[in-house]
Amino acid sequence: MKPFTHLTGTAAPLPIANVDTDQIIPKQFLKTVSREGLAKGLFYDFKTKPDGTPDPDFVLNKPAYAHATILIAKENFGCGSSREHAPWALLDQGLSVVIAPSFADIFYNNCFKNGLLPVVLPREVVDSLMEQAGGPNHMFNIDLTAQSVTAPDGKVYHFDIDQGRKASLLAGLDDIGETLQRAAEIGAFEDQRKLSRPWLA
Repeated sequence: MKPFTHLTGTAAPLPIANVDTDQIIPKQFLKTVSREGLAKGLFYDFKTKPDGTPDPDFVLNKPAYAHATILIAKENFGCGSSREHAPWALLDQGLSVVIAPSFADIFYNNCFKNGLLPVVLPREVVDSLMEQAGGPNHMFNIDLTAQSVTAPDGKVYHFDIDQGRKASLLAGLDDIGETLQRAAEIGAFEDQRKLSRPWLA
């Protein structure tokens, strides 16, 4: 997992509430355990017309947002079924941050486990950021160390984040990475266990 410290990039506005995980990555794209290639299914029903051609009106199909690294969404983003493919697909698209007034709990937790930063800000702030992202200047700065979002108009908004999760993102550590940091302690415990309980070896 790549460390996340700060990011300056284009923010794409997605003014839709209650976007569920099947809308983020539909079920027909879940036939893989690979994290690569999932961008093709990201928001498939939003970005694709019934005849299978790209919908030019969908935000991520617009040239100005083709390389967006930040997504600004409405409340309850990531609701619905639990699927880790949802943050995988967002990351595969090149998105590193999602800003919303609220997230579904399981999706929110999965974001941290995969290196995607979910930022919760008040609804009125998100509405303002959404409007600015839709304007001519849609460059935002995200600073995880300072826990801040700087909008195109120069205003700075601070967000809360669990300090343990923050440290993991800054270090680029997922659950496995955090466990491996204590490999020496785990090895010492196993060695002692073999001596004290040899019948378990």
